[in-house]
Amino acid sequence: MMKILITGTAQGIGRGIAEKFLSNGHEVIGFDRQAGTIDNENYTHYTVDIRDRDKLPEIDGTEILINNAGTQNEDDIDINLKALIYITEKYGVQNKIKSILNIGSASAHTGSEFPEYCASKGGILAYTKNVAMRIAPYGAVCNSLDPGGVITPLNECVINDPELWSQIMDETPLKRWATVEEIADWAYFLTVTNSFCTGQSILVDGGESINYNFVWKD
Repeated sequence: MMKILITGTAQGIGRGIAEKFLSNGHEVIGFDRQAGTIDNENYTHYTVDIRDRDKLPEIDGTEILINNAGTQNEDDIDINLKALIYITEKYGVQNKIKSILNIGSASAHTGSEFPEYCASKGGILAYTKNVAMRIAPYGAVCNSLDPGGVITPLNECVINDPELWSQIMDETPLKRWATVEEIADWAYFLTVTNSFCTGQSILVDGGESINYNFVWKD
């Protein structure tokens, strides 16, 4: 059993990752602005805004840190980047750490979303490399997992719009979005199975970022 700290566990990807670790017998601590929704004896939930550095609880011995909490069009740089840095420096950069994973976005690579959102996620790419260098002396790794579209309730506004969904699928070679469970599997692999890949940003986007949109006459 390892001690896992995950931010943004009330719903979506964060909850899915927490459930993946719990199903494998690990101790999970979750942070979220919303109340916890996971009922498991190995799960502890803190209702906290990760921007509030003075209110972050004291937790020792974190072995795996997963920075998942994020937002879109709501103080993106403060939440997605600055608060991620606070959390990492407080809980992740220490001698018990084995792995740190930042949940980024394919938009960090393509720039194809809202300006502050892209900037916040782009900053994660550079910070991931910085942290990887600093925790390497502990034998630990740090990477970012950068999804494209994921089937979550927050994305239902486009998933349930046939016209927009058709346009999105035209941009996605695999013609589907990832499930939360698929992203959780990647998170588990990069933090538990992996012990040598570090400082990398892993794109998991169904090929969206490689779609070159070449058009020519038949």
